[in-house]
Amino acid sequence: MKSTMLKPETVERKWYVIDAANKPLGKVAVCAATILNGKHRPEYTPHVDCGECVIIVNAANAVLTGKKLDQKIHYHHSGYIGGLKSVKYRTLMEKKPEMAMELAVKGMLPKNHIGDVSFTRLRVYAGPEHEQEAQQPIPVEVKSGGNDL
Repeated sequence: MKSTMLKPETVERKWYVIDAANKPLGKVAVCAATILNGKHRPEYTPHVDCGECVIIVNAANAVLTGKKLDQKIHYHHSGYIGGLKSVKYRTLMEKKPEMAMELAVKGMLPKNHIGDVSFTRLRVYAGPEHEQEAQQPIPVEVKSGGNDL
């Protein structure tokens, strides 16, 4: 049996939409990262960017389980001395739910050029409306356990 290697010029990208309402933030992020990487495709090739485009809607209604809203903290540094900033996820989910979802997905992508390019194909919206209706996205259901696709 022959193995097929995908070439960058032969990749056809589809659009997928994921509804994050009342679903755990991490489960939605895993599903999105899998699609962005292209690991759901049978012809997945590790050294070729063969991922798809993902739209996540209702990010404001995503759920953090346990005590993560109060105990989980996002740190970032301004680059100046003493510039370490911290934000609790309760505040982050109230003010910038899109950022919380993007941070979760970005942490699950590879830390190389392919991961950087894959992240640019992610669109996150706090509400149910999105601007990519013309691309006719395919809805994806996030499963609670096991394989997401």
